[in-house]
Amino acid sequence: MAILSTPLQYIKSVPPVTRFFTAATLASSTLYLWIRWTTGPTPVAYLTLVPGTSLFFPWTFATSALVEISVIELIISLLVIPASLAYFERLWGTVETLKFIIVCVTGPNIIGCAFNWIEFAVTRNAELFLYGMEYHGQMALFISLLVSFTQVIPEHQVQILGFIKARVKRLPMAYLTFSTIMTLLGFQSPYILIQFGWFVSWIYLRFYKRNVSDSLGGVVSYGDRSETFALTSWFPPFLHTPLSMLGNTVYKLATRFHLLPTSVPHDIESGGYSQVPGGARAEAERRRALALKALDQRLANSSSGSPTQSGISQAQPSRPSPATPAPAQNERKSSPVEMDVADTSGSDDGRR
Repeated sequence: MAILSTPLQYIKSVPPVTRFFTAATLASSTLYLWIRWTTGPTPVAYLTLVPGTSLFFPWTFATSALVEISVIELIISLLVIPASLAYFERLWGTVETLKFIIVCVTGPNIIGCAFNWIEFAVTRNAELFLYGMEYHGQMALFISLLVSFTQVIPEHQVQILGFIKARVKRLPMAYLTFSTIMTLLGFQSPYILIQFGWFVSWIYLRFYKRNVSDSLGGVVSYGDRSETFALTSWFPPFLHTPLSMLGNTVYKLATRFHLLPTSVPHDIESGGYSQVPGGARAEAERRRALALKALDQRLANSSSGSPTQSGISQAQPSRPSPATPAPAQNERKSSPVEMDVADTSGSDDGRR
């Protein structure tokens, strides 16, 4: 019993949504691998998402994320996803974590399925785009968790494979680049879900995620409207102008049609900055990122004029200013009687 006590205590310490999601992933993937091993390499349409049969098995838009079709993918998912989900479940709570999983799994699957139907309408190749692709796995959820980490701890540095060091805010775009390369090489399924997962998770965290501020008496706000989490922050500077114009246009239309919930600003000093949920640690990390960004801009602006000013200061050293005597503060004024006495004594001394 003592041997089993430690694993049971560890399982009980895992938050409930993370525990259920991990157990469902292990069970669904094992069932899929057993079916493929007994029946051969044919798609299992009631477990994974096949665009041509998705209307007959609509639950696969959500449950296909629980299926990993290889042992290697299953091991990677079990090593990465549960630990990340447990972190955010303790940060956000059970309900918000469950909503995040549902949105970031079903949203990319719906977009991916619709994209396959568009490709079929253009090419009329049903064998490839409707029945030849099988969406599965937790790649969309993984990129969504990377986006969440970028929101909460963007400047945190991680070490990958023991020798690659990178900041958290760089990881989503690196994973997105990998997805783009794999898609262009012909592996659209399931790697294109990474791109859709990044976009869906950013929209959800930016505008729709419910935040409750403990410091302001339980005030509810939605999303994260800070500049460090804007759409332009994901792209190089030369794309900021067109993306800002496009984003502002879409935002105005969405606001006009009441598609976005109203966000209550938590920080008046920063002009509508919505505090990231998670307490002082997350807030301090975000403020550190803002301070570093402001410092970099200030150093870049002052670097052009600093050599000239330093040369002038070296050529003309400053002279010490002459010291001016300070007036006596406690000097007592002489009375008229004392002045007469002094004058009299002075005249007597002159006569002698």
